[in-house]
Amino acid sequence: MDDDGDVDDSVTLINAFEVPAAEAEAFIAAWEKTRDYLETQPGYGDTALHQALTPGADFEFVNIAHWRSAEDFVAATGSPGFGEVSAGLAKYPRHPALYRTVRH
Repeated sequence: MDDDGDVDDSVTLINAFEVPAAEAEAFIAAWEKTRDYLETQPGYGDTALHQALTPGADFEFVNIAHWRSAEDFVAATGSPGFGEVSAGLAKYPRHPALYRTVRH
């Protein structure tokens, strides 16, 4: 619930990517292209890309994004334009899931 007692439908996307170190710059460019598109979609909140500091980490990059609702996220990632702009990310194994806050 939010401060007004309403149910908060917001969700957090956590998406971990397996990216070879040598491909970091290409991955970041592809991520930025995808981010720029998603920023224009209804329900988008924000996003941040994190890079591992630990050498040999299973996931070199982790994206954390906030959306107004799961429905908004599904609509944005199912839109015709998304497939085109996200093509550069397709070759990297990814592990996405939507999460809802249950405790603060």
